[in-house]
Amino acid sequence: MTSPLQSLPVRFALDRAGLVGADGATHAGAFDIVYLGCLPNMVLMAAADELELMHMVATASMIDDRPCAFRYPRGDGRGLALPARGTPLEIGRGRVLQEGTAVAILSYGARLQECLAAASGSRHAGSVLHGGRCALRQAASILALIERLAREHAVMITLEEGVAGGFGALVMQHLAWRGLLETGLKFRPMTLPDRLIDHDTQAKQYEEAGLNASRIVVTVLAALGQDGRARQARSSSRKTPLARTN
Repeated sequence: MTSPLQSLPVRFALDRAGLVGADGATHAGAFDIVYLGCLPNMVLMAAADELELMHMVATASMIDDRPCAFRYPRGDGRGLALPARGTPLEIGRGRVLQEGTAVAILSYGARLQECLAAASGSRHAGSVLHGGRCALRQAASILALIERLAREHAVMITLEEGVAGGFGALVMQHLAWRGLLETGLKFRPMTLPDRLIDHDTQAKQYEEAGLNASRIVVTVLAALGQDGRARQARSSSRKTPLARTN
């Protein structure tokens, strides 16, 4: 691929991101985050819903100095009201949608509602960040936000509709280089499993893959262990207010 080297505005629209229900294992979009995320100067975007997808299409049309890709899942939207046209997004920003103390959940893509449900349904889960529009390695804004969440929480979980080596790996590598995995932070990446998942409903496929709200809660509790309250207290003692980031 020469587009990163030549800074060409090649735009990849990646349909069927994640698991695809009746389309089966042959059509699952599981690997693009890994093979595109390793390319220099590449902008990756993953829509959480149909409104954000409109904005990402508008964003891609405005990028004229480097390649980009936006991924979106198979299936229905959430029924959100849509404008006549999308609005370009600022690249490299994250959105903190819920604030908490013990656990930070970083969502990349359309599993965001499952992350929010898990955070609301668990007394331990707290902050939820959506990082769906990032050139992660060059994005100082979202990287600074991720660093702050790492400092203020006992557990950090990343969740993506792709195999290991993608968004979670990029976050973990950055935290390692910054020394933030040496301070007691427990990091748990949640990805698609290392196997193919056969035809079924999307809900059952994601249940089998372990990427739904209940499995997020299980991961949270396992990371906190039996002494979750003590860790929560430790996080709360060093917590500073997070400003909502758009």
